[in-house]
Amino acid sequence: MVAPLKVGIAGLGTVGAEVVRLIEQQNSILAARCGRGVKVVAVTARSKTKKRGVDLRGIDWMKDPLAVAQHPDVECFVELMGGVGDPALSSIEAALRTGKSVVTANKALIAKHGLKLAASAEKHGGALNYEAAVAGAIPIIKTIREGLAGTDINRVYGILNGTCNYILSRMELEGLSFEECLKDAQRLGYAEAEPSFDVDGHDTAQKLAILASLAFGTKVAQSAVSVEGISSIAAEDLRAAAELGYRVKLLGVAMRTATGIEQRVHPTMVPLSSSIAQVMGVTNAVTVDGAGIAPITLVGPGAGGAATASAVLADIADVARNVRALPFGRPVEKLKTTTKAPMERHEGGYYIRLMARDLAGTAARIATRLAEQKISLESIVQRHPNGGIEPVGKGTKSSPVPVILITYATAEDAMRRALQAVQSDKVISGRPQVIRIEKN
Repeated sequence: MVAPLKVGIAGLGTVGAEVVRLIEQQNSILAARCGRGVKVVAVTARSKTKKRGVDLRGIDWMKDPLAVAQHPDVECFVELMGGVGDPALSSIEAALRTGKSVVTANKALIAKHGLKLAASAEKHGGALNYEAAVAGAIPIIKTIREGLAGTDINRVYGILNGTCNYILSRMELEGLSFEECLKDAQRLGYAEAEPSFDVDGHDTAQKLAILASLAFGTKVAQSAVSVEGISSIAAEDLRAAAELGYRVKLLGVAMRTATGIEQRVHPTMVPLSSSIAQVMGVTNAVTVDGAGIAPITLVGPGAGGAATASAVLADIADVARNVRALPFGRPVEKLKTTTKAPMERHEGGYYIRLMARDLAGTAARIATRLAEQKISLESIVQRHPNGGIEPVGKGTKSSPVPVILITYATAEDAMRRALQAVQSDKVISGRPQVIRIEKN
């Protein structure tokens, strides 16, 4: 009978404790599927006395993560502590140097040090598995790296942060402000006390950088991602989007363009008819566009103990099966360097909300400035006092009224020049609200 895979776990928080529980609960299933069982032989965490709801008897309690990584019996080191540096980094490096396999859910560490760690795994023969680092229970890493290994991918995009999707969903469905929804998300534990990493888009950017590397064979580079958050989105934008046949999502998008790989995170209008528009609440979704196939969308829980632990356990199962995939789908030395694509070069449709002064010739002046930049309009409407929308020119108020423009595909620098000219003409109040449109 084949001996079980011996695992050491550093970090026994919500995810780590759930991994221990799942291994105990599903060991017979793992043995049947993998040809061998899985056994936890060593663990460490900040507190040894904390109640975790799992039985740790018979498991070595080590003083620190490095001791777990160097434990003579551990064949697979599971890092669930988090953090972009030590002790997570040094512990993983130590495990890989001795030919051990590593499983981690640490997106920040993979985004910053993934290339170095992957090179070590390739050199010493261990696996470096990180499915749980992106989109929780959704198996997007394996899908791109292995399931679509023979597909030329053109675009990968998705909802990669449940906090932002929850906030935008509540804002739309209940007409609440961003601030109200954020406070509620914090109360429910969906958002951190300091939420900027999530709502400003940086969490999504780390995950997107990893997906872009897998999809396009580029070196992971979070610095190559253009990032905008959701704090500027107002309830009126979500109402207008719905009336125009769209829904607003914070998307991470990586795609091939004529000038290279474009990577961007920002609030985006997606057609209501699209699969990704139906994804509400804390759920995540990722769509992959490949040559010769219809878009593939994977939807599921993107965070939480059970969801993340399921992805961790799937990676452990691959180690037990002796599956060794290259961490980024190809040798590190063959990954190409990527640079930040200027957003000014981005081409697409735009939603623009202007607070237009109710003066004769305002609409004509706005249209003229857009035409000067060769921007074609799909529609131009203004808000009716009852909350609906109607063609510009029907307003009766003397105070500024919201005017909503939907453009056909155009270059972002042209759109910015046009709006700057409109502001200089003093026919609008305040700053224009601009949201990019992502077609199916």
